Amino acid sequence: MNKEAISLLIHGGRIIDPGQGMDQLGDLLIAEGRILQVGGTVILSRSLERGEGKVKNLDATGLVVCPGFVDLHCHLREPGFEDKETIATGTKAAAIGGFVAVCCMANTEPPLDNAAIVDWVKRKASKDSVVAVLPIGCVTRGRKGEELTDMAGLAEAGVVAFSDDGDPVASSQLMRRAMEYSRDLGLPIIDHCEDKGLSDNGIINEGQISAKLGLKGIPATAEEVMVARDLTLAKMTKSRLHIAHVSAKGSVELIRHAKEEGISVTAEVTPHHLTLTEERIVREPPNKPFDTNAKVNPPLRTKEDIQALIKGLKDGVIDAIATDHAPHTVADKNCGLELAAFGISGLETAFGCLMSLVHQGEISLTQLISKLTCEPAKVIGRNGELGTLRAGAPANIAILNLDQEWIVNSRNFASKGKNTPYDGYQFKGKVMATIANGEIVYIDHSLVIARNEVTKQSHV
Repeated sequence: MNKEAISLLIHGGRIIDPGQGMDQLGDLLIAEGRILQVGGTVILSRSLERGEGKVKNLDATGLVVCPGFVDLHCHLREPGFEDKETIATGTKAAAIGGFVAVCCMANTEPPLDNAAIVDWVKRKASKDSVVAVLPIGCVTRGRKGEELTDMAGLAEAGVVAFSDDGDPVASSQLMRRAMEYSRDLGLPIIDHCEDKGLSDNGIINEGQISAKLGLKGIPATAEEVMVARDLTLAKMTKSRLHIAHVSAKGSVELIRHAKEEGISVTAEVTPHHLTLTEERIVREPPNKPFDTNAKVNPPLRTKEDIQALIKGLKDGVIDAIATDHAPHTVADKNCGLELAAFGISGLETAFGCLMSLVHQGEISLTQLISKLTCEPAKVIGRNGELGTLRAGAPANIAILNLDQEWIVNSRNFASKGKNTPYDGYQFKGKVMATIANGEIVYIDHSLVIARNEVTKQSHV
C-alpha cells in the first residue's frame, strides 16, 4: 500500500463525474491535496515544470477517472471484534476497492452509542485509516431498542447518521421519537428493516429453495412490513429516512410510491443483492451441502427481486449502492448453515462484481458511478467534498480499467474477512488506483507514476 502526498497530473483519461454531467477525455491536475484543474489539456505552470511542486504524471489513456467511491454502509468491527476486522485492515480493503470514504456502522462492542466511543473511533481512524471513516451513531442505548441515545451529543461528536443496524428499531413509538430528534439535528436515520416476528430466526429466503431444502425461510414480507412502517413514520414526522440493504421487489415499490408522495426517503442496495440469487447458497460442485459465505441478512432473493432492484436503480428509486461489508472469521463461517454468521466481505469485490451489470447492459457506466459517488455523498450531506471532481474540491479519485479481467482470491484480501461467495469468480473491471485527499492510498502494480514526464503504460 503506497500513501504519498504529491502533485499529480493524471493524463488522457476518460473523466466521468455524474454530479457535473461530465464525460470527456482530458487531464486532471492535483496540487496540495485538491483538484486544481479538470478536463481539457492541462498546461503545467513554470514552478511545476521545474519540479518545485514535485509534480508527477500518470498516463490514464484507456482508463476511467472518476470521483472516489463512498460506502454508506460497512462494518469495521473495531472496537470489540478485532479478530474479524480492524479500522486499519478494513480501510486498506476499502482503498483497494476504490472507496475514499466509508460510513462505519455502530454495532461494535461497545457500540457507538455515546460521544466518547465515537471520539475514540475518530482518533483511531486518524492514526490507522488510509481513507475517511465516518461514524454512524446508535439510535438506542446499547442497540437494545429500549431507550434513545443522546442523539444531540452524538451529532456534536460528528456522526453522519443514526442506526441500530443489525437490528431494527422495533418500537414504532421509539422510532417516531428518534425521527423527530434526527429531523431537528438534520441527520438521517438508517434502518435495518426486518420484522423479527416474521423473519423468526430464518436462515435463507423463504421460497422454493428453502422449502426444497427444509430450511426455515425469511419472507420478503419481513422487510416490506418494516419499510412500510418507517415510510409512514417519516411522512408523519417529516424526517429523513434511509432504507438499508433493500432486497425485495415489494420494498422497491413502497419506496417508489413514497418518493412520489414527497416523503424524504433514500435507499441503498448491495452488490450481492444485485448479482446473486437464493440458489447461490447451494454449492456447485457440492463438496459441502451449502456455501455459508452466501448466508447474508437480508437473504439473497429471486431473479424477479434482482430485476426490480436494477429497475429501481435506473429509475432513481434506489439512490446508492453500499457494500454492507461484513467481515467474519473462518470459524464464524466454517460451521453448519444454521450456526454460521450472516454477512459478506464486500469492499474489494464491489466494483468488479457491479461491472457485470454494465457489461450485460443492465445499467450504464455513468449510472453505476453515480450510485457509488455523488448520490451516496448527498445522502450524508458530504457532496461538497466527496463524490465530485469539481475544481477546488479535495482530490478524492478512483482510476478504473473497465476491461481488465481478474480472478477473486480471498486469500489475497487486505480485509481480515475472507468470507465471500465470489471466491474464484472472474470479473471484468478493476480499480487501478485510489487517491484520498490527494494521497495515493492504493495503486495497481501495472501503473507507473513518473516525475516530470508522462510515462505511457499498456493496461491489459
